[in-house]
Amino acid sequence: MSQKDKDQQLECEAIVDSSLGQELEKGECQVLTNVMKVRSLTDGEVLVKEGEDDNRLFILTKGKLIVSSEIDGKNVPVYTMKVGECAGTRAFVDLAPRRATLTAEGNTMVYTLAPADFECLLESHPRIVYKVMRGLFRLTHMNLMRMNVETQELSNYIHKSGGRY
Repeated sequence: MSQKDKDQQLECEAIVDSSLGQELEKGECQVLTNVMKVRSLTDGEVLVKEGEDDNRLFILTKGKLIVSSEIDGKNVPVYTMKVGECAGTRAFVDLAPRRATLTAEGNTMVYTLAPADFECLLESHPRIVYKVMRGLFRLTHMNLMRMNVETQELSNYIHKSGGRY
């Protein structure tokens, strides 16, 4: 196996291991990685800033990304992404400005997918597009369910009901 084949295989494994690529078979994954790009970042390097019109989808394949939002004029960390997680689903689907800043913590590698590059697969590989969109829907649904639980817990805390508050 050549070094290029090994690199391609590693890329595919990173996609399949992500929350987005769980349904993709190896051949489908290779097709998807052909339209993706790789971005390496160093500690403290900003991948994207809140408010930017960058519509790429990001899959974290190495390191960590700090997700932060501007609150009262300060950049406040709200979450630390782990390997395999995706960012930018809303910007990717809605072509809307970024809602958060993503900053590398340590040496980090991210796979990026631009909407236009993804849409090129629609005619030639509609099944792959379907599986990726299904993955995006699943991610969005999981986030919505998590937010509903957190909202209920916050309501219980405020109203001192449903638990030990």
